[in-house]
Amino acid sequence: MHTLKIFNEGIENIPAQITWYLTDLSEAKGKQELYKLQSPQKLRVLKEHALIESAVSSNRIEGVEVDNNRIGTVLFGKAPLKDRNEEEIQGYRNALEWIHNDNASIKINDTSIKKMHLLSRGVIWDAGRYKEKDCDIIERLQSGDVKVRFKTVNAKDTPAYMKSLHNLYHDLLKNQEIHPLLVVIAYNLDFLCIHPFRDGNGRVSRLLLLLQLYHIGFDVGKFISFERIIEDHKDRYYETLEISSQKWHNGKHDPWTYIGYVLYILRLAYSEFMMRVEKIDVPRGAKTDLVIQQIDSMKDDFSISALQNTCPTVSKDMVKKILQDLKKNGKVISKGKGVAARWSKTNSFNG
Repeated sequence: MHTLKIFNEGIENIPAQITWYLTDLSEAKGKQELYKLQSPQKLRVLKEHALIESAVSSNRIEGVEVDNNRIGTVLFGKAPLKDRNEEEIQGYRNALEWIHNDNASIKINDTSIKKMHLLSRGVIWDAGRYKEKDCDIIERLQSGDVKVRFKTVNAKDTPAYMKSLHNLYHDLLKNQEIHPLLVVIAYNLDFLCIHPFRDGNGRVSRLLLLLQLYHIGFDVGKFISFERIIEDHKDRYYETLEISSQKWHNGKHDPWTYIGYVLYILRLAYSEFMMRVEKIDVPRGAKTDLVIQQIDSMKDDFSISALQNTCPTVSKDMVKKILQDLKKNGKVISKGKGVAARWSKTNSFNG
């Protein structure tokens, strides 16, 4: 919880790149609901793909793999599972579905975290239980030797550290003095440094990230797999985690390298989401309904460009055509000519 402690004492300077990411992601968050309105049926397809990719990638990052021909059966079938790897991938799928379906009611506390571990680890003796023995993060060298990459919090202190982590997390979100994305990722870093479970910490950290992003309104993980993008940038994941965990125990670490990495992953997810949604062929009638809905929400005069920006999958030419039709029917009026013209609703717009 040392990162959250630093944040709780106040952040004097945020790196320029982090500020840029936060601005970009705030804009993406503002657009996500508009994109989600475009075609619910086809967005369900994105959700199914993300579920498959997340379950497979998050486990593959940890070296857990299954035969590609068995993925459909493992994730959606009822046939008996063949081995431990298949149990873990199916369990991770179950944890994802729990979060996607019940995220609003799931609290960030020991109970929820242990349930994530229990679901994702399956039938194993310590599933859903914090570690009972000290276990450091070990790196196996090419020579065959091993070295301690990071000394985690010892077993007897883990419950107290987790309690402190949760208290600080909830206090910082409640105070609203620090951007919630920074609080979420700082929590993620501290969780990985505490390393509360004997095994499976990475998978639980990714489930927690998904849940916490839901809680603060960044729900792109429903449609795009964070785990698959992290797997695509796995080397950087381990590199930034190692850099930001140095001197963590005495609170002298630099969290910004890891925070920047996670923000970068989130930004990639939003870019991919917008690209995929824009390729969805939305029926003309649905596009018209969307534009009319956005006009209805306008409180002041608006321009064609401003309206088109709120309907990212509708072309500017189509926005113009819809406005002209509404104008003929006396629903809107224009003030001026050309792209700079201002438009407004008439009293009969909803009539």
